[in-house]
Amino acid sequence: MYDAKGRAPKDRVIEQHIPLVKKLAYQLKARLPANVEVDDLIQAGTIGLLDAMSRYEVTQTAQFETYAVQRIRGAMLDELRSQDWLPRSVRQNMRQIEGALSELQQELLRAPSEAEIAARLDLTLADYQQKLSDGAGHQLIYFDDFKSASDDSSDHFLDRHCQDSSHDPLQELLQEGFRAALIEAIDALPEREKLLMGLYYEQELNLKEIGAVLGVTESRVSQLHSQAVARLRNHLRRQEWTGAV
Repeated sequence: MYDAKGRAPKDRVIEQHIPLVKKLAYQLKARLPANVEVDDLIQAGTIGLLDAMSRYEVTQTAQFETYAVQRIRGAMLDELRSQDWLPRSVRQNMRQIEGALSELQQELLRAPSEAEIAARLDLTLADYQQKLSDGAGHQLIYFDDFKSASDDSSDHFLDRHCQDSSHDPLQELLQEGFRAALIEAIDALPEREKLLMGLYYEQELNLKEIGAVLGVTESRVSQLHSQAVARLRNHLRRQEWTGAV
C-alpha cells in the first residue's frame, strides 16, 4: 500500500531498511577507534533513514535506497563530528604523515615505504605504526573540506552537493575526472595496500577476514588502511582533487 504521493508506509520502509542501516554502521565502525559505539551509529543512521523518507520524492531519478544510503551515512558522520570523537592531536599527526608522504613521493618518484616515512618523521617504525592505529577513521574528518570557513549556511551537506546532476554535462565531466584520478591513485598504491582496499571496498570483507587473507592481525590491517587512505589523499591533492575523500 502507498499514500497519495506514491510512498510506502513509514513503518514498512523502516523495517525493510534497518538491515541497511546496520550494515553501513558496521562498515563505518570497522574504520573507527574502539571508543565509538556501533549502537550510536545505528541510532544516527536510523534518523538519517527517517530524514530520507521525509525528503524523497518518487519523481527523483535516484532509487530510494541509493538516496537513503547518502542520508544514512551523512547522519552517521554528523553524529561523529558532533561528538568530537577524534582528538586534535591525532588529526595533526595524520596531516604530518600525509605531508611526509607528499615530500617523499616527490623526492623518490615512487610510493615510499613505511620505514622511509617513519624516518622522515623521526619516529621508530613501531611509533609510526601506532600513529596509524590511533588515526583509524581520520579520513572522515575531511567531510568539512567541502565547506569553506566563511560558509555559515544551515543547508545540509547532501542538499548542497548531492543533488541530481544527471543533465549537467559539466558535473558529469567532473565526476568522470575524479573517477579517473581515483583509479590512478589506487593503481599507484603498493600491491598489498591495493589488495587490502579491493578486499575491503569491493569484496566487502571485514578487517578480520582481510587479516586472514594477508596473514596479519586486524590491528595491522587497520594500520595499512590508514596509510593507504593517506597515500590516496596525497595523490588526489596533487591532482587538485583535495577533499574528495
